[in-house]
Amino acid sequence: MMDRMVCADGGNPDPTTTHGKDARRAQQLELSGWDYARPLEGRLFACVVHGDAEGAAGARRTLCDWLSSLHMHPAGMNAALDRYIGYWRPYALSHRELDADEAIKGEVRNAAAALVEGVTALRAGRLRLPGQNLPIPRDK
Repeated sequence: MMDRMVCADGGNPDPTTTHGKDARRAQQLELSGWDYARPLEGRLFACVVHGDAEGAAGARRTLCDWLSSLHMHPAGMNAALDRYIGYWRPYALSHRELDADEAIKGEVRNAAAALVEGVTALRAGRLRLPGQNLPIPRDK
C-alpha cells in the first residue's frame, strides 16, 4: 500500500533541517548539494491494480516503472498484475464483483507470497538483485 511516499525518490527524510514545511529552506538545502538518497533502494515490491474500465494495465506499468526508477525490484513474475473486475458494469455493483472474483483473490495471494518469499531470500542473502552493484551515472 502506498501512501504519502514523499521521500521515496530522494526527498528530505529529516524535516528538522527545514524546520517543517518551509519551501525556501527546502530549496536551499537541495541546491546546496543534495545527494538524493534512495531510502527504498534494493527493496522488493509487488503491485496489484484492478479497475472496471480501461486504465488498469497502464496504471500497473506506471507504478512498476516508478518503483523501478527508485531502484526497487519486482518480486518476480507473479508480483505485478492488472485485472479488470466487473468490466463496464455498474459502479454500484463493483464491490460485489470484486468479492465474487475468487481468481483475483488467489492472484493477490500469489503476489503477496512472491513478495514474502523474495524478501525472506533477500534478507537471508540468498537473492542477488541484477545490477545492484553497477555505478549510477546520473543522480537525478
